[in-house]
This record gives sequence, C-alpha cells and structure tokens, in this order.
Amino acid sequence: MARKKTPKPQPAACEVCKGTGEVSRTVQVGRKRRTVGKQTGFCLNCLGSGEAPAN
Repeated sequence: MARKKTPKPQPAACEVCKGTGEVSRTVQVGRKRRTVGKQTGFCLNCLGSGEAPAN
C-alpha cells in the first residue's frame, strides 16, 4: 500500500505586503507637496513574490 504524500509546507507570507506582493504609497505633487492619491507598486522587501525573505 502506498503512503500518502505529505503536502509541502507553505512559505511564510511577507510582513510588509501581507503576501500580496504589492504595497501602496501616497503620491504628492507641487511645491507644497499636496497629497493627491495612492499608487501601488511591488514590495521591495520580498521583490513582489509575497514570500518572506530568508534573513
């Protein structure tokens, strides 16, 4: 009888982006640095993978 395969452990989610791979930043314009909205970009901590770095 064959053994059941154990599932591979899931990698830990990145704490900064919560595993999504994207983070939001506020966008400011003009000399007075007026806030106009938010812009999403990839997470610099996990480089967009959503997995916690090995450190």
